[in-house]
Amino acid sequence: METLVLTGGGLAGRPARFAVVAGMVCAALALTGCNEKNRYAAPPPAKVTVASPVQRPVTLYAEFTGNTAPLAAVDVEARVQGFLSAIGYRDGEAVRKDRVLFEIEKDQYQAQVELQQAQVDGARAKQVNAKREYDRQVTLGQKEVTSQRSVDEATTNFEMANAQLAANQASLKLAKTSLGYTTVRAPFDGVVTRHLAEVGSLVGQSGPTKLATVLQVNPIYVYFNISEQQQIDMRDALAKQGKTLRNLRENAEEQSVEVALAADAAFSYKGKIDYIAPQLDPNTGTLQLRGVFENKDIALVPGLFVRVRVPVGKIENALLVNDTAVLSNQTGSYVMVVGEDKVVAQRQVTTGPVEGQLRVITGGLKADDKIVIGSIQRAVAGNIVDPVPGTMATSQGSTPAPASGRSSQ
Repeated sequence: METLVLTGGGLAGRPARFAVVAGMVCAALALTGCNEKNRYAAPPPAKVTVASPVQRPVTLYAEFTGNTAPLAAVDVEARVQGFLSAIGYRDGEAVRKDRVLFEIEKDQYQAQVELQQAQVDGARAKQVNAKREYDRQVTLGQKEVTSQRSVDEATTNFEMANAQLAANQASLKLAKTSLGYTTVRAPFDGVVTRHLAEVGSLVGQSGPTKLATVLQVNPIYVYFNISEQQQIDMRDALAKQGKTLRNLRENAEEQSVEVALAADAAFSYKGKIDYIAPQLDPNTGTLQLRGVFENKDIALVPGLFVRVRVPVGKIENALLVNDTAVLSNQTGSYVMVVGEDKVVAQRQVTTGPVEGQLRVITGGLKADDKIVIGSIQRAVAGNIVDPVPGTMATSQGSTPAPASGRSSQ
C-alpha cells in the first residue's frame, strides 16, 4: 500500500483530496441510476372547442350589382325670351309640385295679354251687332220685305264676326300661355339641381334655355343586369315557387328585391321588381331588370352603385357552422368532427351561402355532430382530444352571399 505524502504544511493538498472525494460520490450516484428503468409520461389530450351546427330556415339569394336612377328627370327650361328676374329655390333643395323655381320678366307678356283681351272685346261687340243685323234681315226676308242679297250679306257678316271673335280669343289664349311661361314651376315633387342661369341673364333668345333639372327620387329606381345563365338559374328558382319571369313581367306579380350600399353590411332597402326587359341586350348578352324602392329620407341618390339581391329559394332546416371552421383541400371543403370516442375525424361537406359569420352546409353533416370551432390547428385526424363545449357565432347583421357562384361582379 502506497502512502500519500502531503507537502506545504498539509494545506496545499486539500483541494486535491476534496476532488477525489467528490468524484467518488458522483460515480456512486451514476451506478445507482443505472439500476432504475426509464419511464415516458404521455402529454394530455389537446383541448379543442366544439359545437353542434345551428339549425334554422335560410333564404337563398342571387346577388348582383346595380345602379340607382331617378323615377323621372326633367330639364326645366325657359320657353319665352326675356331677362331672368328671380330664382325661387336654393340649389339642391327638395321642392313640391308647382313650386315656383324661376321667373322671367312679365311686362311685355302682360301687355300682350291686355292687348289681345281688348281685341276680343271689340270682336265680341262686332259679333253682337252682326248677329242683330242678321236676325233682322232674316225676319224681313221671311216677310219678303228685303232682298235675298241683303239676307246673304247679313249672314256673311255674322259668320265673319264669329270667325274674328274666335281668332281673337285664340290669340288671347296664346298670349296668356306665353305669360304663364314667364313663371317656371316644378313639374313634380323632387330635388332641383343647381341653377344654370343667373338673375339678369337673357334667356330663351334663340330657343329654350335650360335652367336646371328636377329629379324625382322618391320612389327611386335601381337597374341591374343578369346574364343568360343567371336568368336560367332565376327561372328555375321561380319555378319552385310556382312563378315564371313572364308572370312577373306581364301579370304584375310582386317579386321582392333588396339593396345595400357598398359600405353597408345589411340590405336595409326593400323594394319590388317592376320591370323585366322583354329581350336580352345583344351587345352584352344580359337581361335588364328594375326594382322600385321607397326613398323618403333620400338616402339613395341617383348614380350610386349598389349591391342587389333577389330571393330565389329557401332551406327550411339548414345547418350552419362557423365559416372559419370550414377548411378546404384538393378534394373540396371539410370540417373537423369529434366523435363519441373523442377521436377527431375529417368530414367532407358541401357548402352553401354565407350568413354573416356562419356558412350554410348543404351536405355531409348531421344536426348532432360536434364540429371543431376553436383550436382547429390542434385537431388532427385520428388523434384523441379533450373537447370543450362552445357555441357557434351569431349572424346578426349578416349579409347572405349569392346562392351560386355565378353572381355578377
